[in-house]
Parts: sequence; C-alpha cells; structure tokens
Amino acid sequence: MSYKIIVDSCGELTREMKESGHFETASLEINVGGHHIIDDETFDQAEFLKYVREAPECPKSSCPSPERYMEGYYCEEEHVYAVTLSAELSGSYNSAVLGKKLYYEEYGSKDIYVFNSRSASIGETLIALEIQKCEEAGMTFQEVVGHVEKYIEGQNTYFVLETLETLRKNGRLTGLKAVVATALNIKPVMGATPEGTICQLGQARGVKKALSKMIEHILADIKNSREKILAISHCNCQERAESVREMLKAAAEFKDIIILDTAGISSMYAADGGIIVVV
Repeated sequence: MSYKIIVDSCGELTREMKESGHFETASLEINVGGHHIIDDETFDQAEFLKYVREAPECPKSSCPSPERYMEGYYCEEEHVYAVTLSAELSGSYNSAVLGKKLYYEEYGSKDIYVFNSRSASIGETLIALEIQKCEEAGMTFQEVVGHVEKYIEGQNTYFVLETLETLRKNGRLTGLKAVVATALNIKPVMGATPEGTICQLGQARGVKKALSKMIEHILADIKNSREKILAISHCNCQERAESVREMLKAAAEFKDIIILDTAGISSMYAADGGIIVVV
C-alpha cells in the first residue's frame, strides 16, 4: 500500500525522511518582535534566536489550520497518517482531527489516522519513523495504528532548558509547582507525563549537573535499550547534545542514535541551549 506521513513542524525530519517522499510537514507559525515566521524549510534558527533576544515580549505560535491538514490528506496515497505535538500543549492535534472530518465530508472515506504524540520535537520524529517501519513491513492500516499507539505509550521524553520562560508565559506549565529562582542557577529536569503534559523530574545547580540528573532518569526508565532509537534534539548547542549522546552510549547500547537541530516551534520552547531527549 502507498502511504504518507504528515508531521507538524514541531517534529524535526531527518535528511533521509525528507528525501524519501513519504513525509510532509504541516507548518506552525510564530510571531515575535513584529516578525511573522513560518516554520518550514526557510526557518533560520540563528535569526530567530536574535529576534527572541531583542523582543520585549514572548514569542507566540499558531497551529496549522484544519484546512491545511485536509489539503494534506487529499493525495494519491491510500494510507495517510498525521503526527502532532501533544494535544495537551497545542491545538495541532484537534486541528488535524477536524481536518479529517472536513475531508470525509468533502471527499468521502479514506484511511486517515491522527496520532497524538503526547510528546514534541524529536518524539514526533521517532513516531513518524515507527509508522514508516510498520508500513514498509507490510502491516495493514489497522495494524500500523495499533502498533504505533502502543509505541507511543512506551515512549519517554526528557528535557533540560536554560530557561522555562516561554513555556511558562504561554501557559504550558499549568499545574506545576513554582520552579526555584533562576538567580540560584537551578535548572529543572523536565519530562512528559503519559497524558502528554509537562512534569518536573528533578533539579540541579547548573546545566551540566541537570543533564547528568536527566541521564540518571533516562537510564532508570529505559528497558530493552538495544531495541530502541535514542533521539536528541538541541537548540544551538551541538556540543552539549554530543556530550549527552556520549554519556548515554557509555551506559547503554542503542539500536541507533539521532541528533537533530530543533526546528522553529521546538526552538521557540527549548530556547537557546535547550536539550530534548526521547527514547
């Protein structure tokens, strides 16, 4: 069966994914300091981070419209999947579901399924790759859906950021206790709940110690690491990402390891120096 995987732009695509012809990006949009940015192949991370530093207000994002998703579903491929960032963090999932409803009303039935990643960034990347693996293995549409939903349940997301201000000001930390004052250089270790909300796993003084604590959590949680892909995304801190990779490689074996630069939306929330790990 032919297939297509639409990933909202919070999820980064590898070069191989872009060249395969099976993946499409549904772009979110960002407004910061009077600049309107479409999170697509034209996104310039360095320029964006400059705008963020200069802007007095926090950047704001908007998700793809239902019509945009409907356009993505209108294609020759028989199986179409969408992967969105957590429904608890964005309207992208609901937009993709509404786009499916609009498609059915306009064009009739088709095999379309929307996955709520319950994650973001590189977590969406791994889910999209898992869909591809299932399709290439010849699974039926329903088998793919069932397998990938179970895969999502077993996925874990972790991150350490230099600042949580964008997440806080955009209401993404609702329900969390106040984080210790940044004047003490306390860096929280964050993660995702099974429902896709953000939780605090711990904290440490300074990024280096926070990353070490994050790695402790990863190693304590991970099972069957040899069967899993370790995925790391970073916002303008390649060396930091490589350091995390090496520390994890020294403690566990993985099927593969991916390191990617954050795209627009992930850069907006991770902020300069942020690290996200999904396994």
